[in-house]
Amino acid sequence: MAHATIYMGFTVPQLLRGASRIFPPHSALVVLRHSAFCYCTANSTIKSKRKMDHLERTANNFRQEVISQARVCGITNESETVKRLRLAIANKDFTFKAGQWVDFFIPGVSVVGGFSICSSPGLLEREGILELAVKHTVHPPAYWIHTECTLDSEVALRVGDLHGYQESKGNGYKMGTVKLYYSAKNTSELLFKKNILGLMNAFPGKITCRFHVTQQSSQICKELQPHVTEGRVSEKDLEKHVSKDTLWYICGPPPMIESISKLLSNIGVPRNCVFFEKWW
Repeated sequence: MAHATIYMGFTVPQLLRGASRIFPPHSALVVLRHSAFCYCTANSTIKSKRKMDHLERTANNFRQEVISQARVCGITNESETVKRLRLAIANKDFTFKAGQWVDFFIPGVSVVGGFSICSSPGLLEREGILELAVKHTVHPPAYWIHTECTLDSEVALRVGDLHGYQESKGNGYKMGTVKLYYSAKNTSELLFKKNILGLMNAFPGKITCRFHVTQQSSQICKELQPHVTEGRVSEKDLEKHVSKDTLWYICGPPPMIESISKLLSNIGVPRNCVFFEKWW
């Protein structure tokens, strides 16, 4: 089966030019658009040691044309450090595929956020709702979500991804088995664990998960105990799954991705069977 990858170039000013249609003409985003254009014109190569922001890092990646207003209709604490945001999408033409992210435009905040979508495309189709899980950091968009965002706050969203998502056109595909290794500091930081346990019960033998905790200080609840290992994911954990038919997907911060990629190489997994994205 052939895999098509499409790259489309968008610069920072182009992204902001689209966003300016969503907010009033004198909004902070319009001011940002002008300043970003001047900055990029004078600095075609960014030479400073400061950390690149989301728009700079993904400026040449695929973006959809649609930018939609969205209203915050739910805020819940997934853990002590992560909030789940429910957003009602205004534009009926706004769509996304699993694995894509959103550019997150906040009126009055000059920095544009980039957050992975944690809900399914089906939820958007059924209810017009999209969800994000955002960890508390000092990065302005994440900080705004944790300290200033309230119900009925309005933002704007635009979908992007690294490759330009293409639907598979293959026929006769049958679901194999999925084994998830999920590592966090402690069980309170294992987001969506109830959803994962529900999937394991719904698809016995097809979907399994092993939770790993590295700094657990409290007792692990009985429901999770059969599924939890204390300590990092190891070479021994993974080598039992090595086969010519196994595909490996890694998601996490760049140092973790690099560490697991090296581990998989050490146990003989071909590089073309390992998939990950490092975009932050």
